[in-house]
Amino acid sequence: MICPARARRLGVNSPNRRLRLSLAAAALLAATQATAEPKPGDVSKADDGRPTQYCAGIANAAADARLAWQKETLTALSKDIEVRIGQLEAKRAEYEDWLKRRQAFLAKADESVTAIYAKMRPDSAAQQLTAMESEAAAAILTRLDARIASAIMNEMEPGRAARLANVITNTPPKNVVPPRPDAAVKAPPEPRSDAGGRRPQDSETSG
Repeated sequence: MICPARARRLGVNSPNRRLRLSLAAAALLAATQATAEPKPGDVSKADDGRPTQYCAGIANAAADARLAWQKETLTALSKDIEVRIGQLEAKRAEYEDWLKRRQAFLAKADESVTAIYAKMRPDSAAQQLTAMESEAAAAILTRLDARIASAIMNEMEPGRAARLANVITNTPPKNVVPPRPDAAVKAPPEPRSDAGGRRPQDSETSG
């Protein structure tokens, strides 16, 4: 503690001294506040940076969403391509199997056997081919001349000829459609004009 005599010598308790100290303290406080407060330019720069950061954040989110969508699309396309490749492979295997069966089918008709049936009468050849296994008979018909084969098939029973035609064209036979109930009430066909439908003469009936 400063004694009163020393304080009087230093002038601590003088009014001028106290005023100068008060002014110095006020100036120091003002300088501190000025340093702590941001400049107007700095405030405007900070305000300008916020929308930019916001827009940048939105752009990044949109880019991420676009990349995710593209990835999902590519994944779906890849799966679809794999499915289509599998289908094509199955079709190729099916065609190869059909080709092998077709070659084996044609190999059943030997040239010598084909020549024998080509020289036979159509009705006799039709009887033998009817009793033969369908694939073998169809193979022989495919090696015959078209005119001879058609004549032989014309002598066959229609159902048998249709089955052989299905084997030749590799077409499965169609299911037989049952007749409609009203089919039985249809009018009978008109008599043919040939000898089979000729009416008997009076002389024939009287005899």
